[in-house]
Amino acid sequence: MSLPLATMLKDGQVYMQTWPMQKELYPIFPECRVIAATRFSIKVMPALAVISAAAIINHFGSGHIPQAIAVAAFFISMPLQGILWLGHRSNQVLPPAMQGWYKEIHYKMQVQGCALRETKSKPKYMELARLLKTAFDELDRVFTKQWF
Repeated sequence: MSLPLATMLKDGQVYMQTWPMQKELYPIFPECRVIAATRFSIKVMPALAVISAAAIINHFGSGHIPQAIAVAAFFISMPLQGILWLGHRSNQVLPPAMQGWYKEIHYKMQVQGCALRETKSKPKYMELARLLKTAFDELDRVFTKQWF
């Protein structure tokens, strides 16, 4: 089932804000690298789009405005690609091995007294992001290091 583009963009932004950017997660999940690259591209790509379009028009003249627009559109699309990937990923169901890990972490956090949502039978990456964010925000480093 495919989600509408606007929904995927919104989900991607929420997922990007929810996912904990912790050094322990970098080698395990690609989200950390994608989020870092997407945040960087949100800051840099609009300026590169303007500079590249201006350089093309300045160097080749106004006859190359369509090419300048195409190059600018490419640079502008880079952050959107990252956000779309994140939106798609947030709605994917966790693989079976990761579902077991998710449920184990959820159980151990409940034992520690964390207020959590109920586990779903088929949790998605968004639920994992919320759980990990809660773990890193509310639990001490000694407790979280045992998982990573």
